[in-house]
Amino acid sequence: MENSTEVMDFILVGLTNAPELQIPLFIVFTLIYLISVFGNLGMITLILLDSRLHTPMYFFIINLSLVDFGYSSAVTPKVMAGFLRGDKVISYNACATQIFFFAAFASVENFLLASVAYDRHAAVCEPLHYTTTMKTSVCARLAIGSYVCGFVNASIQVGGTFSLSLCKSNVVRHFFWGIPAVTALLL
Repeated sequence: MENSTEVMDFILVGLTNAPELQIPLFIVFTLIYLISVFGNLGMITLILLDSRLHTPMYFFIINLSLVDFGYSSAVTPKVMAGFLRGDKVISYNACATQIFFFAAFASVENFLLASVAYDRHAAVCEPLHYTTTMKTSVCARLAIGSYVCGFVNASIQVGGTFSLSLCKSNVVRHFFWGIPAVTALLL
């Protein structure tokens, strides 16, 4: 019989414990988050409204904006709530979920950037074949493949990380829950 304790919650140390800095940090993070959200949603709206921007490059920019919106929304609201309420505890399942979406959107972004590189390669190196090479169906397949590969990659990383036993305390010395912060508890 193995002697072990199951971790139910994680405690996030955060940026600072100074109470006088919690509200200013909340305001700064809120402003940065709102700029990111409105910037990404504004970019998507502008591209969708202007028919001249309905090209493969802007299709990928829309997807990158969606991914950036998801990427920042996976972490920032919980961090802001921690500043406002002083709540620095997250459940094991919420931590795994947050890390999954953070890793998924980060991976999707990398695959989408590779798709953008292919699009730009086709546009620069084969300009006469560009319209036949980068059809709407090809762009859609590249984007869907990016999302599938990104979420599969995140599933493997998070599944592997959370299948291991935690050896140290449940205190995470970081300001958000990420795979490196959690794997530090394994060693």
